[in-house]
Amino acid sequence: MSAILALGDTCRNWEAEFGPAARFAVRSDATLTGTFVLPAPRVSGGWPGAAEEFGLLLQNLREAERRATEAAGSFEAWARGLGVRGPRWQVAEGDLPDVLRQLGNWHDLLVVRNAQNEADVARLGAVALRCGLPTLVVPAQLAEVAPLNCIAVAWNGSAEAARAIHAAQPLLRRARRIVVLSGELPESGAAPDWLPPFDLAAYLRQHELPVEHESLPGSGERAGPALLAAAAAAEADLLVMGAYGRSRFSEWVFGGATRHVLAHAAIPVLLRH
Repeated sequence: MSAILALGDTCRNWEAEFGPAARFAVRSDATLTGTFVLPAPRVSGGWPGAAEEFGLLLQNLREAERRATEAAGSFEAWARGLGVRGPRWQVAEGDLPDVLRQLGNWHDLLVVRNAQNEADVARLGAVALRCGLPTLVVPAQLAEVAPLNCIAVAWNGSAEAARAIHAAQPLLRRARRIVVLSGELPESGAAPDWLPPFDLAAYLRQHELPVEHESLPGSGERAGPALLAAAAAAEADLLVMGAYGRSRFSEWVFGGATRHVLAHAAIPVLLRH
């Protein structure tokens, strides 16, 4: 992974917002783009005062955009001080997943902080399920991603799990241990019989990735807790898993297991939808 994209919520505290992403970029010898995304202005029209409200909203947005753009030098100097190669600062405006999908066209990985409340969970769901990039979700309490001594991989035969394993290949090559945690595939996730299946064993042999295998006892609502317990027992530094979710009332939401893992994981989680 040679080009990392990191998402921040503010332009004030670089360490809190981008510290784990910057250190991970240094360890990966990757470039780092810090990004700050402003929402596009929207005001419902057709009522007295709508034009004035939109004008004020636009004025505030342009001021926030100016301050964010002026922070480029500060961010890049901070990142270089940590040893980041080629740091860049990007300010954008628009729908967050759409902006990240566009930036993802020339980046390999998105790094974000984990959600702290329900609104953040909804935003993280939209990002991870729509941005088109593998997404590394770092718990808020972690200052950095630990050296990858052990990576736990969640495997249930689904397309999402296969994509996650493929996306994580550069990281899997660096790990001392890889533990594949095999669980049941929900019927809704099964591929039609005429589509070629992903042969996990052959894929791992092809890339010369020696692994250990364990079976997960839980399924359904128990899958999330079982997955975290198995990852902890393996002393994993990173969990790789497919991101499962759906669109509901125009909002992208995580499935139960993915939501549970993100709500309770003490280690970084690499998601791929």
